[in-house]
Amino acid sequence: MTTPRADQATHAARAHSFNAAAAQYAANRPSYPPALFDAIEELTGRPLAGSRVVDVGAGTGMATARLHARGADVIAVEPGDGMAAEFRRALPDVPVVRGDGNALPLADHCADLLTYAQAWHWTDPARAVPEAIRVLRPGGALALWWNTSALDVPWIGEAAERAGRRFGIDLSAEKRNADARVADPTGRLDFFRRDIRWSRRVPLDTHLANLGSHSFLLTQGAERGAAHLAEERRHVLEVFPDGIVEETYDVVLLLATTPPTSTA
Repeated sequence: MTTPRADQATHAARAHSFNAAAAQYAANRPSYPPALFDAIEELTGRPLAGSRVVDVGAGTGMATARLHARGADVIAVEPGDGMAAEFRRALPDVPVVRGDGNALPLADHCADLLTYAQAWHWTDPARAVPEAIRVLRPGGALALWWNTSALDVPWIGEAAERAGRRFGIDLSAEKRNADARVADPTGRLDFFRRDIRWSRRVPLDTHLANLGSHSFLLTQGAERGAAHLAEERRHVLEVFPDGIVEETYDVVLLLATTPPTSTA
């Protein structure tokens, strides 16, 4: 049985693993569908255009770029050296500051919207929720989302089972972690949930490079990771013999608004 300290070390190793693979991450990870940003506008009741947005755990800037394209005034927060460097290369005109969601390097009540794309699970929610409330203006919103694999699609579910057997991981955990009670153990925020299905078609090599950019593989060592990707290549080619893979995702969005009068 693992100890809390061992679990924390594994969590930290996975969180830091992206820095050495930032370019691979940027080139191959899926982005987010327009319907996600439509849902954010619907649930907040205001357009992204002109909104002051802080994108926390911005990584290489995938979500930041989409928010910026919708007309938001975005500042990014990113803790990792490698990811921040890739962000600056991709988005030289968007400011990025170093920090994380547990202690945001931002003034009180400076943002209309705080976003976490694939990043909330790297925070300590008991610390990150009060920080979000502090940074958001009264009536502002906290939006958390994850691209999760559509495990009900047979070939995707089978791939997840193979990864689970090989590495002892549960790839369905992200959907469970998107439960509002897990996302906010403080109970200070009332989250709405929206699930949005979408897909993309990519070459097999892109699909495998995307898979290889996930922390559960980045922390396995080169030989073990390569063996898993070689096995996946064989299995995926049985489903997509032309080498063009249709990846299907469910974006899980959690969004909560702060009270119209600050209680921080």
